[in-house]
Amino acid sequence: MQGVLSGFLVIAVVIGVGYVIGRRGYLGAQGREVLTKLAFHVASPALLFTTLARADLSVVFSSRLLVTALSTAAVAGVFVAVGVVRGWGVGHTTIGALCSSYVNSGNLGIPIAVYVLGDASLVAPVLLFQLVGVTPIALTILDLSTAGEKRPLWRRVLTPLRNPVAVASLAGVAVSAAGIGIPGPVWDPMTLIGNMAVPAVLLAFGISLRGSTLPLRGGDRGAVLLAVALKAVGQPLVAWVLGAGVFGLRGAHLLDVVVTSALPAAQNLFTYASSYRVGEKLAREAILVSTVLSVPVLVVVAALLG
Repeated sequence: MQGVLSGFLVIAVVIGVGYVIGRRGYLGAQGREVLTKLAFHVASPALLFTTLARADLSVVFSSRLLVTALSTAAVAGVFVAVGVVRGWGVGHTTIGALCSSYVNSGNLGIPIAVYVLGDASLVAPVLLFQLVGVTPIALTILDLSTAGEKRPLWRRVLTPLRNPVAVASLAGVAVSAAGIGIPGPVWDPMTLIGNMAVPAVLLAFGISLRGSTLPLRGGDRGAVLLAVALKAVGQPLVAWVLGAGVFGLRGAHLLDVVVTSALPAAQNLFTYASSYRVGEKLAREAILVSTVLSVPVLVVVAALLG
């Protein structure tokens, strides 16, 4: 359980530093917004490109990826269905669907994969699927839903090509597939810039907690509860049913897909919500509560399947 606890401790400390920064006002009134823009437009694209440019794309065709894709679609579909019935709006429902299904496969998933699963590469299928499949689709929906109805058709069609996160993800996959080697003088600065992404996201998240009310209060309570229930319980349960009952996974392979599905909602979802100014409270509270609940869930999963 060392991997689970150490991974959460790192995240908690950095978020705590962000909270202190916000409380003391070290970065001024626009500190959170600057960090969010830095992460979304500069650091995250660099991180995603360098991650995917050297990834093993053969994992795309693994059974683990199919379990991840199907479990993601199942829980996200449930949230979308409820959002449509409740009239939560396209942008708000999109953020909630992401919080229900988009796992923290990077800064938390990697240490847990190392210490619990014994291999950091086991989170690669989840990382690739989310970056290449889920992220471009979700951000395109957010782009279209917040841009009004008067935009020309050609601009709507080209929406994914104007999003820095989506473009960087697709470019990284293209470089990996083509086997292109990037020279060190180009690669090293991109890596250095990309290393700012996770700290910037966590610090911005911590700053946002200053002055915020306790979670599960206010008008977003129902959406937060639904997102957290689907993320903490629904997704790992669906992954277990699919892995064991449909794909016949056993032992370490089954543990792999269930553990990765039980990871909490990713912190970068708050960056997306902040960038599009939609569902920010929903994202912040769903990430916070799912992160807390994922600790006992991961412990139980590791104990039952490990």
